Amino acid sequence: MTAQDPQDPDRLRLWLSLLRAPGLGPARINAALAEGRDPDRLVAEPPSEWPDSARDFLRHPDAAALDADLEWAAGPDRHILTLEHPAYPRLMAEIPDPPPLLFVQGDPAVLGRLQLAMVGSRNPTEGGARTARDFAAFLARAGLVITSGLALGIDAAAHEGALAAGRPTVAVTGTGLDRVYPARHHPLAHAIAAQGALVSEFPTGTPPRPENFPRRNRIISGLSLGVLVVEAAVRSGSLITARLAAEQGREVFAIPGSIHNPLARGCHALIRQGAKLVETAADVLEELGPLAGVAAETGAAEPTEAAPPALDADHLGLLESLGWDAVSVDELVRRSGLTAEAVSSMLLILELEGYVVPAPGGRYARTDKRG
Repeated sequence: MTAQDPQDPDRLRLWLSLLRAPGLGPARINAALAEGRDPDRLVAEPPSEWPDSARDFLRHPDAAALDADLEWAAGPDRHILTLEHPAYPRLMAEIPDPPPLLFVQGDPAVLGRLQLAMVGSRNPTEGGARTARDFAAFLARAGLVITSGLALGIDAAAHEGALAAGRPTVAVTGTGLDRVYPARHHPLAHAIAAQGALVSEFPTGTPPRPENFPRRNRIISGLSLGVLVVEAAVRSGSLITARLAAEQGREVFAIPGSIHNPLARGCHALIRQGAKLVETAADVLEELGPLAGVAAETGAAEPTEAAPPALDADHLGLLESLGWDAVSVDELVRRSGLTAEAVSSMLLILELEGYVVPAPGGRYARTDKRG
């Protein structure tokens, strides 16, 4: 490609025309660019092997759609980074099919910092969401930018943990940045843009189509040094992100769980396939090698809780009966020999004090808080 001003509106319009041309996609565009063809030439003389629909679009582009993209980019803290833009993230450019353009709302410089992706179930246990928040806060304080997909569950918890630590976080979306999906995450998206960045390869007006999210996942992993999976079922989309990370030469980490927890089985499958088993946030930094020094420099430390009030013998006994798997009230009654009324009352106290959390199916699970 010839040296051009990547922020020139006319130049940007060429890139946007390629992006919006039907039937192209990153693979075809990148292949043409790799052959030394410049965007202006690709638009003026589309390759004969490209689909007729793309060639027709480039001859008569949708001016209104291109205007909408440029109008969006004219707003405050909004940017469009092409592959030739100096702020385009280096790690992303190294993957096999980098997005030709990235739409960014927030600080584009954050994309050039060291990132760790955190992904997992959209319907995590309360303990899994808490683990994601705690890990994200610790790793963010250690100097890593936490990157995820703005989805419900673990994604949201990871973003929240980084924000709570006062650090930036990156959310990669499967829609155009003129909309937020899921809609309930409008406040979270606003906070991420103010403290980090929202990112998408999709132009304005793009709705949340199912096929968009695997493409989004390759960006999550492509921006990052590694991917940490927190609670994932065997068929979870998080495993797609992990697979893409491995294909891109990134590290893959997984947090194990109970053998009875269906949301741990995806993590266990990853560990069997070679993912690094993680028990503490420090394990991630240790595995990433030189980055472990970042934690020491920033003074980051594993989160610790205030000393809990002492439990009496009955409550301690119920905790022992609970063990470390999610258990129903009926099972606790059988194990402890207490009445259902007594068990329910004690569970309420233990939950309020942070020793247990509700689990799916009316069960209860123990936390790592010690009695």
